[in-house]
Amino acid sequence: MHDTFRALIARKSDDGYTVSIEELNQSDLPAGGEVLVEVACSSLNYKDGLAVTARGKIIRRFPMVLGIDLAGTVVSSASSEFQPGDRVLATGQGLGETDWGGYAGMQRVRADALVPIPAALSFQQGMAIGTAGLTAMLCVMALDHAGIRPDEREVVVTGAGGGVGSIAVMLLARRGYKVAASTGRAEIEPWLRGLGASSIVPREDLARKPSALESERWAGAVDTIGGLTLATLLAQTVYEGAVAACGMAGGAELSTTVFPLILRNVALLGVSSLRTPKETRLAAWSALAHELDLSVLDASCRIEPLSRIRELSEEILAGKTRGRVVIDVRG
Repeated sequence: MHDTFRALIARKSDDGYTVSIEELNQSDLPAGGEVLVEVACSSLNYKDGLAVTARGKIIRRFPMVLGIDLAGTVVSSASSEFQPGDRVLATGQGLGETDWGGYAGMQRVRADALVPIPAALSFQQGMAIGTAGLTAMLCVMALDHAGIRPDEREVVVTGAGGGVGSIAVMLLARRGYKVAASTGRAEIEPWLRGLGASSIVPREDLARKPSALESERWAGAVDTIGGLTLATLLAQTVYEGAVAACGMAGGAELSTTVFPLILRNVALLGVSSLRTPKETRLAAWSALAHELDLSVLDASCRIEPLSRIRELSEEILAGKTRGRVVIDVRG
């Protein structure tokens, strides 16, 4: 454990806020979190990209250490739930928004935001999953709860090259679903098939204004895009199918009709991992540790230093990342 550590911190300025890497001490950490964690690594999510580049209203108070994920070792704890030496992680739960986040060598974290890292996972693997993987699992769980079972009909995953999409492809394929992966990048099609995709759907096939109802095509969907893509998915989902929607990279507005909902009994399932109850998070992380092929996960992520966070943020916002990016907070 070091007396000082680096952190990526946003500070209010006259024209918005500035983001820079600073050297901090333990005494700089805000009070409120019951558990002091020595952070091993974090991850890069779309929301992190928005915060680092100031393109989204992510940060709710200043100053703020960014990073919505973290994994590390408990140094001290005022909560009976955690002891020094415990391996823990946190995703969402206000990190990087209302509470100081994971782009730091040390952090004080609320006990209710933390969960133990499953024994099968390393710190790096925990962050290779991170918020994206947790969201993907929650989408898969939502489809399962809606009664969508593996059969001859495909389940489509949009934004399949990204963090949520790629892990959703892996999870659905491991559960026996036929998975159609939608992407606008032809060069990653072999990689998506390696994750378990049975077919590839060009992005432009879905990113368009649909008819009120179209031919039934999908048993279900995991949608990370929103906008016209989500409208098209709803119009193409089969009777009593379901769409788990968790993103808006393609737009926040949804222009559609109620026809899929009232004529085909299609369910639109909103999924967010931001404030997921701990019991659900524990169940999801247990499933992730058992169901993911960790060798495939390892091959689908890369480790990058915190010093590259600005260009990495531009990359993820431009849709140019593949799989997951783990952030070495000391790099």
